[in-house]
Amino acid sequence: MSKKILILHTGGTISMSEDENGKIKPNSQNPLADLSLNVDDDVQLVTEEIFNLPSPHMTPERMLQLSLRIRQAEAEGFFGAVVTHGTDTLEETALFLDLTISSKMPVVVTGAMRSSNEIGSDGLYNFRTAIMVASSAASIGKGVVVVMNDEIHPARYVTKTHTTNVATFRTATFGPIGVVSEGHVNYVQTINPQQHLPIDHVISNVYLVKAYAGMGPEILQALNKPTTKGIVIEALGAGNMPPQTLPALQKLLDNNIPLVLVSRCFNGIAEPVYDYEGGGVGLAKMGIIFCRGLNGQKARIKLLVGLSAGLHGEQLKKYINK
Repeated sequence: MSKKILILHTGGTISMSEDENGKIKPNSQNPLADLSLNVDDDVQLVTEEIFNLPSPHMTPERMLQLSLRIRQAEAEGFFGAVVTHGTDTLEETALFLDLTISSKMPVVVTGAMRSSNEIGSDGLYNFRTAIMVASSAASIGKGVVVVMNDEIHPARYVTKTHTTNVATFRTATFGPIGVVSEGHVNYVQTINPQQHLPIDHVISNVYLVKAYAGMGPEILQALNKPTTKGIVIEALGAGNMPPQTLPALQKLLDNNIPLVLVSRCFNGIAEPVYDYEGGGVGLAKMGIIFCRGLNGQKARIKLLVGLSAGLHGEQLKKYINK
């Protein structure tokens, strides 16, 4: 019996072409959509062009549409799914899917750094490799993964690290969980399972703010309004804030606006270590939630999913910390 793999094309560089002036533009149709690929005899590909968008056009509402389609695919008997996606927001969509799909079905997100007609285009190779991973029994129960450049990365931690390099996707601190070599899918480590929230809607007005030397209260004050549902802060170092921001942070908390803190550092984990004015120890005592291991954009997705599921208070804190 063949393994059915659902292919969901969403657009991005992997679906674009370079014009005569060297500018990269979307095609009216994804060139991968009707492509004939050599895959194993026991693999059947079912292709749907669900979007055709540059990844900066991706929204949580569209991420939810993808999640719902993949959840439906399991009931339809699909073995796995592959999502092709632009790289700018690929990591956010991958995490959204990982947080909202409770199935053990393999789900792989991939993309390209070079358009379909550029010299050295990586799209077709990444696409084929993603299909291999999605159709491998070893991928069952691994959660959503990102496959690029022969590496398998967990959706939870992978991030784009270079604007143009084909080896842009990296998992800071922990490294990839697997590799693809000579046609074999090899997993070398696993990550702890996380809570899945199969939401059917998404809220809006969840924001991301980056801390900097000499930061004052102005940005935080501007966000302190009834429509604000939550804020993620990329704090300094291990999780510290300039002292001038403390009154504004407290007022946000007084208005029951959840505040989630991560580090703006590329590597490491935000933790309440320093006990001085603005240090992480005091921030945690105020009620700011420390999110360990995620970067700012991913923590925002996790906060958005948690709030969309109706979590609040200790429930939300436990979810964000896990």
